Amino acid sequence: MTQTLETVIENRKCNRTELTWPVSLWLPEANRFFNGKTINVAKGGVLLSLPMAAPVKPGHVVEINFPRTVSLARKKGQFARIKSGRVIRVERDSITSDATIGVAVQFA
Repeated sequence: MTQTLETVIENRKCNRTELTWPVSLWLPEANRFFNGKTINVAKGGVLLSLPMAAPVKPGHVVEINFPRTVSLARKKGQFARIKSGRVIRVERDSITSDATIGVAVQFA
């Protein structure tokens, strides 16, 4: 039996933090928002879980709405943090298990 070894090259420049937080992603190509959640977050980007129906592709420029709690909104003066970025990867591994896709976004 032949065994294949795979080498993974790490391209991240920032440490990531596992975090599940509700988000909405604005996709101009669809002219609508898609609700999802974060999987992990870093200073330079985020990995999101979105419904498999979201027609997002690598290269799309998106806006992500990170809602804040009421107490944080009072402190910061806004009810959400909006970040723009470019989709760099779409993972379709979870479609059959939970009908979601993974979307990696690099912040602008």
